[in-house]
Amino acid sequence: MASSLTQASPSAAHERTFLGHPIGLATLFMTEMWERFSYYGMRALLVLYLVSGGVDAATGSQGGGLGFTAATATAIYSVYVAMVYLMAMPGGWFGDRVWGARKTVTVAGVVIMVGHVSLALPGQIAFFVGLLLVAVGSGLLKANISTMVGHLYKGADDPRRDSGFTIFYIGINAGALLAPLGIGMVGELVNWHLGFLLAAIGMGLGLGMFLAFGRTLNPKSSLVPNPLTPAERTAVLIKVAVVAAVIAVFYGAVVAADMFTIKWALYPITIAGLIIPVAVLVRIKRDKDLSAGEQTKMSAYIWFFVAAAVFWMIYDQGGSTLSLFGDKNSERSLFGWEVPTVLFQSLNPLFVVALAPIFAAAWVAMARRNREPSTIVKFSVALVIVGASFFVFAIPLSQVAGSDTKATMWWLVLIFLMHTLAELCLSPVGLSVTTKMAPQKYASQMMGVWFLAVTAGDCITGLLGLAEVKLDGVGVIVFQAAAAVLAGLAIYMYRKKVNALMGDVN
Repeated sequence: MASSLTQASPSAAHERTFLGHPIGLATLFMTEMWERFSYYGMRALLVLYLVSGGVDAATGSQGGGLGFTAATATAIYSVYVAMVYLMAMPGGWFGDRVWGARKTVTVAGVVIMVGHVSLALPGQIAFFVGLLLVAVGSGLLKANISTMVGHLYKGADDPRRDSGFTIFYIGINAGALLAPLGIGMVGELVNWHLGFLLAAIGMGLGLGMFLAFGRTLNPKSSLVPNPLTPAERTAVLIKVAVVAAVIAVFYGAVVAADMFTIKWALYPITIAGLIIPVAVLVRIKRDKDLSAGEQTKMSAYIWFFVAAAVFWMIYDQGGSTLSLFGDKNSERSLFGWEVPTVLFQSLNPLFVVALAPIFAAAWVAMARRNREPSTIVKFSVALVIVGASFFVFAIPLSQVAGSDTKATMWWLVLIFLMHTLAELCLSPVGLSVTTKMAPQKYASQMMGVWFLAVTAGDCITGLLGLAEVKLDGVGVIVFQAAAAVLAGLAIYMYRKKVNALMGDVN
């Protein structure tokens, strides 16, 4: 099969199908699955590695973690995740204006591999360099590979489009499911750095798959939609050089004054992660090249963006606040075996893999009967469910507060199930609606804009961590839960207005 796929011409390849979809979906499915294997494996270890310190319990050697406090570790984790999605915006820009989507994904795979190898080396410097490289590489990859899925379909009105993105989403979660079982278990129980090295191998497998079956992709993915002119290229290089020089001088002065701490690096990134999404949306909205219809759709898109930011603020705490609670405050005995903390990170992708086909089939069946909920209704349902999950989280938090009592791990299972139900109403639908509503001028960059919602949500969590707010406090959890539920009810009340702004997009 591999031989026939690689030798087929582009036109022949496009006539083949994968579960009723263009055959290129299989290539992107496998590439994303292995890239997510590397990413989620490393992410499952991140907070646990950051708070761990001293002697490695498994080997007896000096192979422990970095020994940060829970608040600082959560801030680092949140800022790192925010950076991954923040870099999706320049990643989409590279796809649109410099390399094209396909070449950008190839370069991204190499950068991610090098980043994971750096994480596998001991020492804080190698660790933070590795985090930076993985963030940059993931940003380059994410916007462009999702855009390439959109290229496989004839247009925004192709009835298979939403279903195709849901199948692609299964690939993401298949990798995320396997990651804690492989990378996570090895990292937590054997050696942290060996786990990070396995993440590099996972990315290598994904890159190899992408290169081997590249001919199954739409030739459009190799084109640069809006290439830079020589004058624009020069202007970009000058701006990058100026920004780099300012950063170098500023941090050089901070280090020379012996004032540098980890917060000096985290605060600017976190604040930028809140400002940049707003600035990008304003810039696109004010672009005079957009038609009246594109401007109207962008007004509708802002509603989806804000809803998604609130959603990800809660959802992404599954790898930080919930992970630390599971490690310290949950009873994890199962038939006499203590369940490793990292395995809780497999719950969400396990539920996604099990439930996504049901959701995909349900959307198609409801669409045939003209009864499928609108995108804005799906978003409102997602916000209410994810908010309710933190109301549930407040129960075990209250049980363990101020005592040595541990809560049953089944609370975490329920919370991750609720996160999954909410995610399936929002995330694949959000990817699809972004490709439908994107102005032609910002085709790949709009995927980056969608991921900036994750940046905004995680930066709010990051700021709370940097301020040493007790993120597992009952009051903080209930406040976040209420904010999400109220946001969901608000956008539901305005659903008719948003649907009208969306025009011909459902």
